[in-house]
Amino acid sequence: MNFKAYIRDIPDFPKPGIVFKDITPLLLDPAALDAAVAALAAWARPLNVDLVVAAEARGFILGGALARELGVGFVPARKPGKLPGETVSAEYILEYGVDALEMHADALEGGARVLLHDDLLATGGTARALVDLVQGRGAVVAGFGFLVELAFLNGRSTLDGIDVQTLIAYSGE
Repeated sequence: MNFKAYIRDIPDFPKPGIVFKDITPLLLDPAALDAAVAALAAWARPLNVDLVVAAEARGFILGGALARELGVGFVPARKPGKLPGETVSAEYILEYGVDALEMHADALEGGARVLLHDDLLATGGTARALVDLVQGRGAVVAGFGFLVELAFLNGRSTLDGIDVQTLIAYSGE
């Protein structure tokens, strides 16, 4: 399937000079959504993961579906202050600011094999924060699956040594 046909460019969002890659058209099409989840699951299945950890907010959409498809649990990595109970966090730099991700401190056990997921790989800040969060709890990052990669931003370089899969790659803006 040509997944790129289901991605819409939104210029100057969330700020001038940024071209936002909107995945909503893919989400609206049942066949495209199913094919995206199936493609990521086919790649991830041999990794034998115990859990999927995904970043808020768009990462939750395919992350939860991916966990279900793989028959494993799902751990949400949320923005600060959104989870009850004890949390652990990792900060990261966005293309347009600074943010953090948190997850419950008891969400991962040491040695768990984890598949990380987010909708988009850009500069790698969010992705690296997810890796740090998971590894900081003693879990093993088995791989990282993305729907979209902005390859021209070289975010993959922040994930050295990690098996990375993307369904769509853009080599230029």
